[in-house]
Amino acid sequence: MNKYINVIGRNAKKASLEKINRKLKNRVLKRYLLLINKEKNSILRANKKDVNFAKRKGLKSNLIDRLILDEKKLEDIRKSLAKIIKLKDPVDNVLEKWVRPNGLHISKVTIPIGVVGVIYESRPNVTSDVASLCFKSGNAVILKGGSEALNTNKILAKLFRRSLKVSKIDENFIQFIDTKNRKIVDLMLSKMENYIDVIIPRGGKNLIKRVQKLSNIPIVGHLEGLCHTYIDKDANIKMAKDIIYNAKLRNTSICGATETILIHEKIVKKFCNPILKKLEKNGCKIYGDALVRKYYKGNMTTAKEKDWSTEYLASIVSVKSVKDYKGAIKHINKYGTMHTDSIISNNKKTAKYFLKNVKSAIAMHNTSTQFADGGEFGVGGEVGISTNTMPPRGPVGLKQMVSYKYEIVSNGKTRK
Repeated sequence: MNKYINVIGRNAKKASLEKINRKLKNRVLKRYLLLINKEKNSILRANKKDVNFAKRKGLKSNLIDRLILDEKKLEDIRKSLAKIIKLKDPVDNVLEKWVRPNGLHISKVTIPIGVVGVIYESRPNVTSDVASLCFKSGNAVILKGGSEALNTNKILAKLFRRSLKVSKIDENFIQFIDTKNRKIVDLMLSKMENYIDVIIPRGGKNLIKRVQKLSNIPIVGHLEGLCHTYIDKDANIKMAKDIIYNAKLRNTSICGATETILIHEKIVKKFCNPILKKLEKNGCKIYGDALVRKYYKGNMTTAKEKDWSTEYLASIVSVKSVKDYKGAIKHINKYGTMHTDSIISNNKKTAKYFLKNVKSAIAMHNTSTQFADGGEFGVGGEVGISTNTMPPRGPVGLKQMVSYKYEIVSNGKTRK
């Protein structure tokens, strides 16, 4: 196994040293897009195998939802790839330049990171998105997807390697680890620091904790998406009703889904029934605190302490009353995961205070948390959303997949 990962590591390091011009990068991506169109039926057949395997394995329904590829999701993959092709190449761009009194001409210029290792679960679109983003930003990538999506991931990676080969570029820019042996993840994290420059994990809490515990390599990512929406006393009730419904139920299995609703205590009586009944009628189970339970006329379970720190990724939501916007911020900063949190309010001063004081990577005003997505931000696909306090933070797209160096030119200057 050690020999296997060392070969993969050496191949990736070698590939990452190859410099590819912008036109050739886009030519490869266009070929990849054509191959996905051409091999659509093969991709869907492979995915059907994975879904059947996942069901036999007893995988949770939210993970199966993430795994399934249908015509619409395949079209989303194609659209994401088309957007990436149109994005400006992030390599060799001058971020800043200046001249010092000592005669030095200094430029800060973007460069590839090198080799990126990505460990992920369920979602096959991660394979195509990450491979495309890494390649366009000049990085080699080592992909380790979950066993539940092995067949789908394998064919998507194979098609990318084919597009590289046809273009006479080292296929090892993209490598996919197709073994189901779980030890391979531990080896990637603990034995490949000489090859991999950064690890990006995408998956559930257990996977992320495992990566954080074992990795000898810098990590970009988030533990989980425990997102909040706070309804302020100055909120418009119709807007709140629409946003809450979308933020919770549009797609319950994404990390940008709202998991906890916070309501200003002065409007609980007026707001809780129209807002929460719409959720309940659409199959959402609701956990509420004492004040919310007092006024809500539908079915509600008593919320426990653990509910304030639970990412459900399902049609379940916890609801808590708070004294005011400062109480909401205090709750979010205590229980949240610094992912995405939103305030619904027509009071701009209150909203501004909220945006400035929640610790979230993404803070929103009168907006559904489901917009926490790189595509919606206009950055194309994303390799993930980072909640690290150090950059990159928020959606990690093409521009975030580069580092930089300083290029210094003078006319023979020496330092006194």
